[in-house]
Amino acid sequence: MAQNKNLTQLLRQISEGDQKALNEVFPLVYDELRAIAHHRLARNRMGETLNTTALVHEAYMKLIDQSQSHINDRSHFFALSSVAMRHILVDYARSRSAAKRGGAHVALSLDDVNIAVEDRAQELLNLDQALEKLASVSERMSKVVEYKFFGGLTNEEVATVLGVSVPTVKRDWQFARTWLYQHMTEDQ
Repeated sequence: MAQNKNLTQLLRQISEGDQKALNEVFPLVYDELRAIAHHRLARNRMGETLNTTALVHEAYMKLIDQSQSHINDRSHFFALSSVAMRHILVDYARSRSAAKRGGAHVALSLDDVNIAVEDRAQELLNLDQALEKLASVSERMSKVVEYKFFGGLTNEEVATVLGVSVPTVKRDWQFARTWLYQHMTEDQ
């Protein structure tokens, strides 16, 4: 708990322009970011170009670039990490898909949050497109999926970031999963 308080304080210092605090944040969040990235890439084959370390470092570099924006607390930081990881994974999937061109479209299960970018690039792209459509219906539901799926945030953390109750997050998650499944299977 003291580490969370220290992280929140450092994140606020960064938001206020204290660049020295950046050096202190990375060691505090590295293990957790690495665990999140590892889960997203768990099914990658050995020798995969995008590995856990690369994903963590790219996501952190994106966050540093955005460090001028105000980061409220630990949950907000990991929500922003979710967004960064989503963008990195989708960009990587686009490049892999462009290189391979073709292949069958298979629905991506949101219950199985491990992504093998190499083997499932098209599925990740389909999910990204479906999330964009969902955002036009409900931005909040799209964020719930993004934070839980890409960032591994808990219902409580998502609720904190979005300023809603945990039951609302659970309802949004359930509805969004059903909506995405329907729209991803329709597009095939």
